[in-house]
Amino acid sequence: MHVVLAGGGTAGHIEPALALADALRRQDPSVGITALGTERGLETRLVPERGYELALIPAVPLPRKPTPELITVPGRLRGTIRAAEEVLERTKADAVVGFGGYVALPGYLAAKRLGVPIVIHEANARPGLANKIGSRYASRVAVATPDSKLRGARYIGIPLRRSIATLDRAAVRPEARAAFGLDPNLPTLLVTGGSQGARRLNEVIQQVAPRLQQSGIQILHAVGPKNELPQVHQMPGMPPYIPVSYLDRMDLAYAAADMMLCRAGAMTVAELSAVGLPAAYVPLPIGNGEQRLNAQPVVKAGGGMLVDDAELTPDWVLQSVVPVLTDPHGLYQMSRAAAEFGRRDADELLVGMVYEAIAEARRA
Repeated sequence: MHVVLAGGGTAGHIEPALALADALRRQDPSVGITALGTERGLETRLVPERGYELALIPAVPLPRKPTPELITVPGRLRGTIRAAEEVLERTKADAVVGFGGYVALPGYLAAKRLGVPIVIHEANARPGLANKIGSRYASRVAVATPDSKLRGARYIGIPLRRSIATLDRAAVRPEARAAFGLDPNLPTLLVTGGSQGARRLNEVIQQVAPRLQQSGIQILHAVGPKNELPQVHQMPGMPPYIPVSYLDRMDLAYAAADMMLCRAGAMTVAELSAVGLPAAYVPLPIGNGEQRLNAQPVVKAGGGMLVDDAELTPDWVLQSVVPVLTDPHGLYQMSRAAAEFGRRDADELLVGMVYEAIAEARRA
């Protein structure tokens, strides 16, 4: 069996694809896996690092919304669809599994031409253009949010790295806090704006950090590799404030934390829900509003809170975050609600959908 993955561009597309690849290999070590990608995407580094074949095709950016530019897409796609067809023919692909992004639509259209079954996974509450089009031809459609508008979609969550999906935060907490130089017993706030950081979150947390420390809260703050680390003067007897450029062990960071202040990307929401870590979500104020939609279901379930970027101030943190972090019972309730909403088995559920699609195509 050979499966072609189409999900290049950003980590939000690539990581679920690689989590599926790992799950496929656990079930059948002999399965062939090839990932479609472009020269400009993160997949050029992430896919080979994980030991999978990467096949490059030309990049054709798609407009996020229907615009006059959409008329030119079929002509620009012609060459890249042919390149995707060549990959499918060379690998004798049994299925194409797409996650959105630049390479997904060429992969879907090539699979349709060749009669290869298509399985789609949509991570965002508001589907991208590639997955909207591809869902018309797909054998199976999986989604990460329970109220997705994609036709015939099955809610499974997002395939996650095993280090996250299997994380026992309570068991790992002593090791995690020791690794970051945190106190083993104090309530802990984790702050990060994603892999590149978020200026707004950085500014607010740096302003409010002394007040949080005075409230007995310690802080682990990933500012982002391109942002300057703040100068911190640790006061004797005060809870630590530990800024770092980047967190390469998010499993340890999640285990160390009691609550998180963060953006609301689909992967972040899925990971925090799966491990039962409550969060104050600050949706990115640009784009099509998908980050707010990503966070709304877990917030509605009681596993977090939402605040608009413009409303995020030091006073808001003191009034909304501190009462949660300093109330062990309330914190436990919010953590349990997040965990009950979260899905840890999306990778295995998606493997099952891939096998179903292949079996159905073979019977046809």
